[in-house]
Amino acid sequence: MNQQDVAGLWAHVHWLGVLADSGSYTGAAARLSVSKAAVSQRIVELERAAGVPLVQRTTRSVRLTPAGQQLVDQTRGAFEQIARGFAGVRDQAATPSGVLRISAPVALGRQHVAPALQAFHRAHPQVRVDLELSDRLVPLAREGFDLAVRHTSAPPDDHVAWKLCDSRTLLVANQRYLRQRGTPDHPAALAGHDCLAYLRPGPAIWQFERGQSGGPEPERIEVTVSGPLRANNSELLRDAVLDGLGIALVPDFSAAAALRAGRLREVLPGWRPVGFFGDAVYAIRPWSPQTPRAVSAVVDCLRQALSGGFAMG
Repeated sequence: MNQQDVAGLWAHVHWLGVLADSGSYTGAAARLSVSKAAVSQRIVELERAAGVPLVQRTTRSVRLTPAGQQLVDQTRGAFEQIARGFAGVRDQAATPSGVLRISAPVALGRQHVAPALQAFHRAHPQVRVDLELSDRLVPLAREGFDLAVRHTSAPPDDHVAWKLCDSRTLLVANQRYLRQRGTPDHPAALAGHDCLAYLRPGPAIWQFERGQSGGPEPERIEVTVSGPLRANNSELLRDAVLDGLGIALVPDFSAAAALRAGRLREVLPGWRPVGFFGDAVYAIRPWSPQTPRAVSAVVDCLRQALSGGFAMG
């Protein structure tokens, strides 16, 4: 095969790399903004040119053969360099443009990120944002995301991170539940209440502490709780609390509006929940020597939108 023939397969090789990262033809097609059939056809053409199978197809997943993985590994660096070079040239334009793929948690994304991006679009109409809401911690570089909004206490060391605002975990209930069941005066009392826990493996164990920062060792207690509902979405837990189903730990961004409206009440305000949700909201991206202008612009927009945090009143 001559050099011209190989050059004609560059896009095919790139699509193979996207398929490897996505793990499915459906995922690769979504990232490439093409049909699933188009991805499949390109891979067939590449295998025909290579003369060996590159993909192992099963009913549930797609995996590369050793030859396919070798091809992806040996060409990945070149495609990443091309992407960086193109981004650098594009940044010379007068205004940011192109497509930004952003990942955010479901509740935080719905309530705060999406509204901020509306203002961003008005200021930067030449940038298209693809916002994917998922509570799964997606690998940004491997899945082709330019930026992620994360609710965490420790952003990964190998990423660039911009702190957008602080965040707190709150223990909340509605007034009707507290009238019926009483108001806990100590974390240990939660063992006798209906507690709506975030869905995680194992028993639901809530930890609390109290004490001044810089003072004596804070008092800490943990309590195993139970209740009629566990869920992996803080909006769902908040709504269940609003319906009087029980008491829940939720991040402040999910509870703030209901607290301001008087529909929720903070329980045990003298105790601080620890080790549960993150202490801050960050924008993060895989490390690179330069940050594209469109990414900087959307980070500035998010930082401005969230600068006041999630005030309770």
